[in-house]
Amino acid sequence: MNQQTFTDHKKIIQFAIVALLLIGCIAVLLPFVGTLLFAAVICITTSPIRKGLLALCRGRSSLASAVMSILLLLLLAAPVALLSGTIADGVEAGIRYFKPLLENGLPSDAPSWVLNVPVIGQDLADYWHRLVASREEMNGLLRQLVEPTRQLALATASLFAQGMLQLVLVIFFVFFIFRDADEYVDALRNGSRKLAGDLGERMLRLVDNTVTGVMVGIVGTAAAQALVAMLGFLIAGVPAVVVLTFATFFFSMVPVVGATLIWGGAAGWLYSTGQTGWAIFMVLWGMFGISGVDNFIKPILISRTSAQPLLLIVVGVFGGVLMFGFIGLFLGPTLLALGQVLIREWLGHVDRDTSSIQS
Repeated sequence: MNQQTFTDHKKIIQFAIVALLLIGCIAVLLPFVGTLLFAAVICITTSPIRKGLLALCRGRSSLASAVMSILLLLLLAAPVALLSGTIADGVEAGIRYFKPLLENGLPSDAPSWVLNVPVIGQDLADYWHRLVASREEMNGLLRQLVEPTRQLALATASLFAQGMLQLVLVIFFVFFIFRDADEYVDALRNGSRKLAGDLGERMLRLVDNTVTGVMVGIVGTAAAQALVAMLGFLIAGVPAVVVLTFATFFFSMVPVVGATLIWGGAAGWLYSTGQTGWAIFMVLWGMFGISGVDNFIKPILISRTSAQPLLLIVVGVFGGVLMFGFIGLFLGPTLLALGQVLIREWLGHVDRDTSSIQS
């Protein structure tokens, strides 16, 4: 074997070792991709808070990171744990409520609130009596309604329970990223400069601005809707205000129908207890107050980035949840918005380079 052949074989072996090492690293990190990305998003968004904490802690990064982690536990993980427990209790209560109906059937007389439903109240009461007369039809209808509702409620409770575990892991990663943030930032700047020069640095600034803008828009709008909803719940005398406020905060990140599920349910409860006036107030407050916040606050909060199409937000939320679980509520829209902005910037850079060559 000559020297050239030996050198070629050596390079192939070295390349194979590096490739296997990279594959092994990716395989190890793959289960944590979502949580690592979300931890990075949190660190980017809250970098001004980190600077303030560092000043308060006199430059001790470990102490500042510990304080930040405790704050995140209180603001994110604790509410999610509360909601998951509440939803699980609600599922059990619902099962206990419907079980006697399946065994004994509906009461012979329709409840008074059924007759009071505007326009269709009498028709609903007549259908109620037909169901009572036909036990087989009634049980079939109840089974059709109970099982999907039970599965949906359990899936929601499971999602929030999973979210609590994910958030704890995210906060664990945040501690170490925050502690060594300066080193990571320097490494990213050097890497982007070596890979793409000025374009790499500009892309890095775009990442910072876009992630911050979208996260502030999503979380800020959700927080504003939750505060407005809390005020409405207090005025209307709805019970469990704290739980409903946290539920509004998280569900309002789901476009179009998220917050409506919460204030609509509160309005339904008020109506079922005979408080028709407060139920009407809750509906109006939800339509023009809670849901109206999304139309006014979000464009202001994300003004630093281009407006995101509704389809992009919807796909980001549901695709993010399917891919990453609970943290996909935050991560999905942020990643799609970031991808859109970076692609536009890259295409604009290519067009500028092409124009300069042609000129």
